[in-house]
Amino acid sequence: CRDLDGELHEFGSRWRNADCYDCSCSETGMDCCSTLAIPVAYDEEKCVKILNKETCSYKVVEKDDHSKECLVTAEVG
Repeated sequence: CRDLDGELHEFGSRWRNADCYDCSCSETGMDCCSTLAIPVAYDEEKCVKILNKETCSYKVVEKDDHSKECLVTAEVG
């Protein structure tokens, strides 16, 4: 299987790509699905969600002070 970055993967292989998708390759093709829990219920006027691609997780922080986390009451994913 050739992924979107042009890298080849063997049949039966599994990997996580740079966009935090878990992928697998089989003789019938490649399949990828998101591993992210995406915050959807938080104060969007005061806060912003930031993706950490190293941990494949979001952090929701105040727009004016990224050291202060915001309350998240629901996620999808």
